[in-house]
Amino acid sequence: MSVQPAEPRVAASGAELSALIVAIASRADREAFARLFRHFAPRVKSYLVRSGLSANAAEELAQETLLTVWRKAAYFDPTRAAASTWIFTIARNLSIDLKRRERYGDTYQAETHEDEVDETSGETILMTAEREARVRAALAKLSEEQATIVRLSFFQEKPHSQIAQELGIPLGTAKSRVRLALNRLRALLEDLK
Repeated sequence: MSVQPAEPRVAASGAELSALIVAIASRADREAFARLFRHFAPRVKSYLVRSGLSANAAEELAQETLLTVWRKAAYFDPTRAAASTWIFTIARNLSIDLKRRERYGDTYQAETHEDEVDETSGETILMTAEREARVRAALAKLSEEQATIVRLSFFQEKPHSQIAQELGIPLGTAKSRVRLALNRLRALLEDLK
């Protein structure tokens, strides 16, 4: 299964994504998995490419991440973290494992990914969830215009040209607004590390 671009429809809410994982865990719902895969695979691949992996390695790890979600869906607790937090933590752990194997070669004996996901699911997911909550609170302090720009640019991963077209503004204005919104968000989150 190749990683395809993200679905063009409106992004699913956190509750909808969590419900998909619960459906996978409770009844091995293949349709729920297909929807989750279509939503997250391109986003995970993009995240992995930005973290320094080649496009091919990122695609393989994105697929491995979603397969881990299928196998470990029962470990997901929607009261402790968002679906995206849990999935991106899995992707991050798999990426770290890959980099370790590349660095240390055959001498590195990685434990199974399932064990690592279970070990880090507590503190790491909690810290990430707290960080997400702080980002949401900071977004709420932005003007509606700035919050919309940030959502379109980063959460929906739309290019500046598409943002300009959707908002009916010139491309330069869209770029300017993205920059200004990020500067404001950065100021609100400056103590967040």
